Amino acid sequence: MTRTLQWNVDVALVEDEGTTKARARLRTDTGTITGYGTAHLSPQDVDVPKIGEELAAARAMHSVVRQLMRAADQDLQAVGAGPSGPPEPGYGWPYSAP
Repeated sequence: MTRTLQWNVDVALVEDEGTTKARARLRTDTGTITGYGTAHLSPQDVDVPKIGEELAAARAMHSVVRQLMRAADQDLQAVGAGPSGPPEPGYGWPYSAP
């Protein structure tokens, strides 16, 4: 049985006086996960807005990823397949060399 889904991520950015804030919103077929991120311009740094945008957006999306992994862990545990302890470093699928 093939199942096709599409999940969309929207990222909104606001820059104000050396601070960039981001909101990442993942919309799935069952709900929404929202993450937030911030980047601050240090006084000694050159003002390159793109860098602040990238940092804030990455931090917001990282928050979404952590929440999504937490939800997956809870769902796995609910069906008796969850991890028995805290996640190990390198969380996720193990790497295998080709």
